[in-house]
Amino acid sequence: MTLNSIGLDTEKTKSLAKDLNHLLANFQLYYQNLRGIHWNIQGRAFFNLHEKFEELYTDANTKVDEIAERILTLGETPLHTFEDYTKAAKVPVGKNVSIDEKAVNLIVDSLTELLKIERSILDAAGDANDEGTVAMMSDFITEQEKTVWMMKAWLGETV
Repeated sequence: MTLNSIGLDTEKTKSLAKDLNHLLANFQLYYQNLRGIHWNIQGRAFFNLHEKFEELYTDANTKVDEIAERILTLGETPLHTFEDYTKAAKVPVGKNVSIDEKAVNLIVDSLTELLKIERSILDAAGDANDEGTVAMMSDFITEQEKTVWMMKAWLGETV
């Protein structure tokens, strides 16, 4: 086994970086969805949702940067073109979403997909003794689970 300069197995970090790039691509589409629904939301819930969607896209933008920096920390290169993102992403694309329930469901569906990816990365990072990635995924998962709960509550649904 060859260790890199931060003490992690180089083969395992290459695999983790690939998984993180998959997460990065999905986060970029999630971010774009949030921007779109922020801009296009209409109806009686406009003021509250417009503000909430801005909060969510600001957070997603921060997370995009954190994921890219983690990939670099592991010695790899983050994806950085829309072509790469659209090829790798699994989150649904929300086009011209302006109805409140559709927008909130898009967020729930996107976060559900992100959580699957993050849990997989969490397991792989644990196997690689990569505490930095474990901590990041744990933080992301905790926040996003709460957001899913809140969005489902807004929809009148349970988790």
